[in-house]
Amino acid sequence: MSTRSRIQMANGTPKLARSAHPARATRCTEALRDIAEDCTVVSEDLLIRAYSGTTPNTELLQDLIALRDLVEEAIGVVVIRQRAQGKPVEDLAQVARLSGDRLRKKYDPTSIDRALTTRHRPKPVTTPHPAAAGTQLRHPGHRLASALSRMQNGSRCRQWELAERMGVHESYVSRMLSGERFVHWKYVKIICEMCGVEPERMKPLWDASAGVQPSDTEDPVQYLRTYLQGLHYALGSPAPEVILTAIHRMISADDISRALYGPGVPDWRVTERLTFVLQSLTSITRPLWRRAQAAAENNPAVS
Repeated sequence: MSTRSRIQMANGTPKLARSAHPARATRCTEALRDIAEDCTVVSEDLLIRAYSGTTPNTELLQDLIALRDLVEEAIGVVVIRQRAQGKPVEDLAQVARLSGDRLRKKYDPTSIDRALTTRHRPKPVTTPHPAAAGTQLRHPGHRLASALSRMQNGSRCRQWELAERMGVHESYVSRMLSGERFVHWKYVKIICEMCGVEPERMKPLWDASAGVQPSDTEDPVQYLRTYLQGLHYALGSPAPEVILTAIHRMISADDISRALYGPGVPDWRVTERLTFVLQSLTSITRPLWRRAQAAAENNPAVS
């Protein structure tokens, strides 16, 4: 056979499928993961806008159209992935409500490849949005501020002492701890040191608030754990039973312990549930989880 191989259908009728193209299939798999993450970014922005009673309809429509375009892009990638895996497009036809021929014509491999090399990814929302308070707390700046505020309240250190050490007005410290002002890393270190906490415990939370990517020198597995631990601390260190009740026991106490303290890296289902219950955004934890998972796969001895 040349470019096609015969595959028997359930009723015995033969149908044709293109020969496999492993490299393209791999590219499509990676692209699909990126698009899925992008859908999360846009949908979270839409959720924040929807909670606000003052968001213009034009902004809501922008998010909806962006989601529509992402879904259409993802469908094209799935079709090309099917073909690159050597599987018949007809298997997708019924779900797509289009004929196999129409799918082939609409989603051309060359066009999809070209589109993937030039696509631009949306950026996560990292600035406060005029939305409901409960939704605002999911912003990384508010998570960091909540952790620093709890740290200060749990210590004997007063705001005026922090202000004196920083060389700023006390009201400036108050606004940092309430999430009204961005907290520079030098101030995070001062707060941690004066409250008796290792600054590195807050580094992933600060990175998220500042839009800084983790460095290549940082252990991806430990970085993810430290980020989740920071979220847990920012929420008041709720007991496992409280977390389990909040997510209707969709994961176990062992899952929570493993995600926060190890060993290894929990699956995405666990990390995603914890992300929501600890009031963060999956657009932040997903790349951290993928990085940690890749490190664990490359080094099975990682703990």
